[in-house]
Amino acid sequence: MDTARDRSWPVAELDPVRQLKVLAAAQKQPLYAERHFAVPAADLWAVVSDLEGELPRIVPALRSFTVEERDGERLRARAVSRIGHRELFDVVLRENWCVMQSKVLVSGMAAAPEEDGARFAFFTGLRIPGGGPAGRLTRLLRPGRGERLLDGLQARLDAR
Repeated sequence: MDTARDRSWPVAELDPVRQLKVLAAAQKQPLYAERHFAVPAADLWAVVSDLEGELPRIVPALRSFTVEERDGERLRARAVSRIGHRELFDVVLRENWCVMQSKVLVSGMAAAPEEDGARFAFFTGLRIPGGGPAGRLTRLLRPGRGERLLDGLQARLDAR
């Protein structure tokens, strides 16, 4: 490979929130929510990365999230919804970055330090055929889901 030509390619450094936004944009009709929080990124991430303890308190539709296997930053976890639906997720969890994927859903969370706090983003989308129309229908039937999730995170941050 010609190294002189390699240096001519532009390089874009994206923080975890911007990376998550790109990942969400590649999904069909994802729910995406982003907000600035007036806490350090480390404090925010301490809450959201507690998948078993805090995630069910933040995500209104989630009853429980149980890590069944752990190998470094890779996890296998079982989620149970408020109505009893169960999904097995493959998870990648690292500092300021989490992506979760089951047979039906893909979700992610990210945080990035900002002046006077941190920016946090969350997305979820369906991985099934017809996921685009189903995602649009879900948003029409349940507007404000992303804001409620971020409000739930703010409540958990306030509780600490």
